[in-house]
Amino acid sequence: MRKLAFRVGIIRIAMALPPGSRLDNYEVLGLLGAGGMGEVYHARDSALRREVAIKILPPFVSQNPERVQRFELEARAAAALNHPNILAVYQLGSFQGSLYLVTELLEGETLRGQLKLAPVFPRKAIDYAVQIAQGLSAAHEKGIVHRDLKPENLFVTKDGRIKILDFGLAKLIQPRTAPDGDLPTLTHQTSPGLIVGTAGYMSPEQIRGNGVDHRTDIFAFGVVLYEMLCGVRAFHRDTDVETMTAILNEDPPAISQVLPTAPPGLQRVVHRCLEKNPEQRFQSASDLAFAIEALSGSNATPVALAAPHPHLSQKWMRWLLISATISAIVAVTFYLVVKRNSALLRISGYTQITHSGNAGEVYGTDGVRLYLSQNRYGITEVAVAGGDISPLKIDLPNPFLADVSPDGSKFLVFSLNSGTGPSQPFWSLNILGGAHQYLAAGVDASWSPDGNLVAYTTPDGYLFLIKSDGTGGHKLASIGGRGYGPSWSPDGKAIRFSKSGGLWEISSSGADLHPLLPGWKGYVCCGGHWTSDGHFFYFNSDGQIFTRDERRSLSGKQTAPVKLTTGPIEWGNPIAGKDGTKIFVQGSIRHGELIRLDPHTKQFQTYLGGLSADSVAFSKDGQSIAYVSYPDCILWSARRDGSDRVQLSSPPTCPLQPAWSPDGSQILFVNSSGEDGPKAFLVPSHGGSSQRLVPNDKGLETDPSWSADGTKIVFSNSRLGGKDPNSVLKIFDLKSDQVSTLPGSTGLFAPRWSPDGRSIAAIHMDSMGLNVFDVKTQRWSNPYKGLIGYQSWSADSKNVYFLNFLENPAVLRVRAADGATERVVDLKDFRYAGNDGGWMGIDPTGAPLFLRDLGTSDIYSLNLERK
Repeated sequence: MRKLAFRVGIIRIAMALPPGSRLDNYEVLGLLGAGGMGEVYHARDSALRREVAIKILPPFVSQNPERVQRFELEARAAAALNHPNILAVYQLGSFQGSLYLVTELLEGETLRGQLKLAPVFPRKAIDYAVQIAQGLSAAHEKGIVHRDLKPENLFVTKDGRIKILDFGLAKLIQPRTAPDGDLPTLTHQTSPGLIVGTAGYMSPEQIRGNGVDHRTDIFAFGVVLYEMLCGVRAFHRDTDVETMTAILNEDPPAISQVLPTAPPGLQRVVHRCLEKNPEQRFQSASDLAFAIEALSGSNATPVALAAPHPHLSQKWMRWLLISATISAIVAVTFYLVVKRNSALLRISGYTQITHSGNAGEVYGTDGVRLYLSQNRYGITEVAVAGGDISPLKIDLPNPFLADVSPDGSKFLVFSLNSGTGPSQPFWSLNILGGAHQYLAAGVDASWSPDGNLVAYTTPDGYLFLIKSDGTGGHKLASIGGRGYGPSWSPDGKAIRFSKSGGLWEISSSGADLHPLLPGWKGYVCCGGHWTSDGHFFYFNSDGQIFTRDERRSLSGKQTAPVKLTTGPIEWGNPIAGKDGTKIFVQGSIRHGELIRLDPHTKQFQTYLGGLSADSVAFSKDGQSIAYVSYPDCILWSARRDGSDRVQLSSPPTCPLQPAWSPDGSQILFVNSSGEDGPKAFLVPSHGGSSQRLVPNDKGLETDPSWSADGTKIVFSNSRLGGKDPNSVLKIFDLKSDQVSTLPGSTGLFAPRWSPDGRSIAAIHMDSMGLNVFDVKTQRWSNPYKGLIGYQSWSADSKNVYFLNFLENPAVLRVRAADGATERVVDLKDFRYAGNDGGWMGIDPTGAPLFLRDLGTSDIYSLNLERK
């Protein structure tokens, strides 16, 4: 169990105080972490022989009077409160010109850490809520308003106790009871009209800069409780301004829409906390605590017999009793309905197995170990019980794991030995070493339940079977498109796979090809997996995990899948444990930082404030930009400095590859999320409706690029990322609305028209080699023959910048005229991010731009409970 104080998710820094250092009576044991208000150390109180946490304000911050005032305020406010649900403060001191604060040492994690995994079950949410309300009540009784209540400032100890943290924005008001000498001396005052707090958790009166009292904390409490129950924030928009506007003018979605099982009485408590008018909220935290405690199942019977709470009116008591009665009726009704109709399965808990922050996807298990494909290419393992991730030595270039045999003895491994073409060779490898057997070339593959056969898909839309010794390969069926994640049923009678964002099924004899979930709205990736007994099938749709009860579908009735996860974590492809009690899966939180290579220092620096966005495109005059935010995939235009931005798209559209028209009036992009595959669109750069580039074109349209005069657009009819040997490049004439094929372009994709309009660069389908078309002579040249991706022309049209992303990754620059190549910057161990998996661009000066991955990905064990 981690030992933390004040914050988790804090930035690791070099230790300023090494272990053994002393601050008065305290011996430093280690650094817990650091944040904007200082470093937090694990220490031992030599006098009282207890372990404590020490928060130190750095000297450079100590010179800021406002931060010092906040630090002292936090100490005095918390020290005045002696309550089990408020962090205990022991001492405020000074060390070498820096203030420090000694507090109790907490073991556990913040509420935010728990919410990253999943919503809190209603019973536990009620328990947490009662504790928070009781802690707030203690503060309010002393006249202290927290003003920054949020999941980050609520700590859950390992024994389930809630601690309220960070009174750095606290305000002293006239207390309800004020014994002489029992109040802190709080001199911090907020200037009239100044907004303090965190956008998504501020009350309407806070946002307006009006006077606040204890009812501001009650509003924030309601927001936190809503988030605990629903797993999503009550008021969350793209910007702080939009979020605050929503708080002022909108109500959050009803809890029943997200969590139908939530007790109605609890829903009403939340909504009363969230009233815009403070007069309509609960008028004290003690009333609030009592109301929530009365809704808990353990106290349902005593509620009717208990004496009225001194702060509760008779009207409120009547409302409470009626609510409790209705809740009981609804709960019984829901139980009967669920007992008859539910999928009889839920996730009862989560265990984080890895803590690297950069774990790969889980592809299989032998019951003792989990096998992962790490980063882009490489195979690793980790114990099911948790621990360090260990690399496996695989005697194949750029290995990528596809499946683990049912007996856990063999891998199916693809090898990207030359480029990234549509079909790659794959082998059967003994996990413990020995010879490996070449099987075939394809897109994806998996073992049959008995390990004797392998099913694999091909780029041209077929499903094949081959024996595990490499013999007997034959075409099973045409599946009408490229299939991914083939998965066999435990009895070997059916194979499921994903195709074009949907789930499909076919018998292992090649008959009865059909969509598994007709009308399913979400995007399904990676196929899915059965439990070993065949009772449940797990799959991923739009980053969340669903299950289908296969026993019911066998009865002839189509069973709707049930969503098992929700919240901010994006889950990978779930793998069922051998005993059927767990799911092993990668959990990720995606975030990036836009960076630019400084041409002088050769160091990366944040660009546009470290915006989490990719696909940055510059207007011809260099004064405007377009970009796609990450990971929500929304297209924006803005001034070069990022100001005056305009939203140009909305979900479910996911724009990629934006490009400005030469006159700056339109932006060209590809919608990667359309049902008919990627299509090119045009949208006014100042905002408005987007229109198809070629309305009647039934083929794919990717990588569109403008001619220098803005009269033509070249594009590929390949899939995103190529991998289509029949791809050609096409040119759309905007004046005549005619489409023509670029001569000699078969097997090429990703065209880029040079700024001077004289050349078109393109990549071969296996990403090996740069091809340049001379518009005047109508001839192709091949100035570079290595691996290439994300190519961009220099502003003078003389050079092409590109990324080599396999062995010895680097940004290279090749001169189009003669192929002279220069290595611009090495990218070893660089973590890419992007809406399409990665991205590289250049600014008008030729400086490379990247979206650096700041997200986290680890492996989790999801505990299953069958009702």
